[in-house]
Amino acid sequence: MNHLNFGAARARRLSSASIRSPAAWLAAVFIAFGFIAASVTANAKAVPESFADLAEELLPAVVNISTTQTVEGGGGPQIPQFPPGSPFEEFFKEFFERNRPQQRQRRITALGSGFIVESNSQGETYVVTNNHVIAEADKITVILQDGTRLEAELTGRDPRTDLAVLKVKSKSKLKTISFGDSDTARIGDWVIAIGNPFGLGGTVTVGIISAHHRDINSGPYDDFIQTDASINRGNSGGPMFNTKGEVIGINSAIYSPSGGSVGIGFAIPSSTARRIISQLIEQGLVRRGWLGVRIQTVNSEIAETLGLEKAEGALVASVIEDGPAEQAAIQAGDIILEFDGKSISKMRSLPRLVADTEVNKEVSVVIWRDNKKVRLQVTVGKLEESSPQVASRTGGGTKESNLTVVKQLGLTLSSVTSHLRDRYKLGKDTAGVVVTSVEDGGVADGKGIRPGDLIVEVSQQKVTQPVQIVSRIDEARSSGRKSVLFLVEGQGGLRFIALRIDQG
Repeated sequence: MNHLNFGAARARRLSSASIRSPAAWLAAVFIAFGFIAASVTANAKAVPESFADLAEELLPAVVNISTTQTVEGGGGPQIPQFPPGSPFEEFFKEFFERNRPQQRQRRITALGSGFIVESNSQGETYVVTNNHVIAEADKITVILQDGTRLEAELTGRDPRTDLAVLKVKSKSKLKTISFGDSDTARIGDWVIAIGNPFGLGGTVTVGIISAHHRDINSGPYDDFIQTDASINRGNSGGPMFNTKGEVIGINSAIYSPSGGSVGIGFAIPSSTARRIISQLIEQGLVRRGWLGVRIQTVNSEIAETLGLEKAEGALVASVIEDGPAEQAAIQAGDIILEFDGKSISKMRSLPRLVADTEVNKEVSVVIWRDNKKVRLQVTVGKLEESSPQVASRTGGGTKESNLTVVKQLGLTLSSVTSHLRDRYKLGKDTAGVVVTSVEDGGVADGKGIRPGDLIVEVSQQKVTQPVQIVSRIDEARSSGRKSVLFLVEGQGGLRFIALRIDQG
């Protein structure tokens, strides 16, 4: 530290009388930069010289998991592939069917990883792993670092987050590891992965956190940590540690064209996992909050049409009948900006927040409606496996008439007729305007609108006749708006679509 203080003092001296000299001025600049660089170096975290001590401490709490599954099937030789219509095809097919060995049961084994989170003096021990490691297994065996094999029973699992908890009985208390806070982990931080890649046993790999909040389309609550620590087949269910030896992630997936590590692995963050694991240990299942809405992303066009300064929040496309949202007066077309005091910057963050909320808790929800914020109180419900996730259209049963072409959008529209009900299988109580044709390459085509879709609202006003849609578009153009918001019901349910009206 002395040389740093000395440099700072000399910089101050040079900045007074002698600064008039160009050479002195340059010297002052270099000394100042040297002082800043030295300060940054001094405050930076040192690169660990070795992870050996930490690995030695953690390895006993990481286990290998072996599963056995019995399947029907005989294997045996397969029929050779011949060109279609070849005379050999029928010959060999008949021969193999006549001489095929009798089908018998086969046992398939698979390997994965896990780690111990609880163990008492009586040897009752809980092990965390991935659900996909033990799914469909008839027998599960936990293998400790010293080779001890313990038969495990399933305590509980949660396919939505790909987590599972096993229980084993050992002769004594086993080494456990604790969770850390994944929310405080930063991109670039060191991480350590321990697992059972390719069945090789306890293997330690090291890398950094490459990214946060990755959505890999594996489930409704995707929020993965990405790492470049080597993760391969068999690492699934193993822990990801920070340099304090705390679990901040559970290794679950890799991105790899070849099936081997290419430096892109994904882990379930501890902020998600620890609550799920606690519920699985205590009650064998997970209770999640439920709001009862179907939502979609707010893009810049939708934000503009609804008067929002920026694209944020979650747009309510439909509300489930008698669900918590409907009871709280949340409506289709509202944009949820806050939930229980937490801002919704992106649509996909809302499902996780709702799911993590205690059932029957009353929370404050801020929505955007009619160009202003409105605060509502919602009592969160319980998500059931059978809870409807989207608004659906029922099936059911005059000839097309009064067709209207909206050339600017590339749409041909009609009021609902009995002929169109039959043609597009619309319900008898269906109300709206039917899309009968979509111009290839037009504005509507580019937004995914298809023949048979039903336009329910335009500019958040219900429509039943094509002329009403034309009128809404004219009103929007007169007021200087660039887009018009449509509420469209298609095969995937209700969704809002902003269509540009300022293109020629």
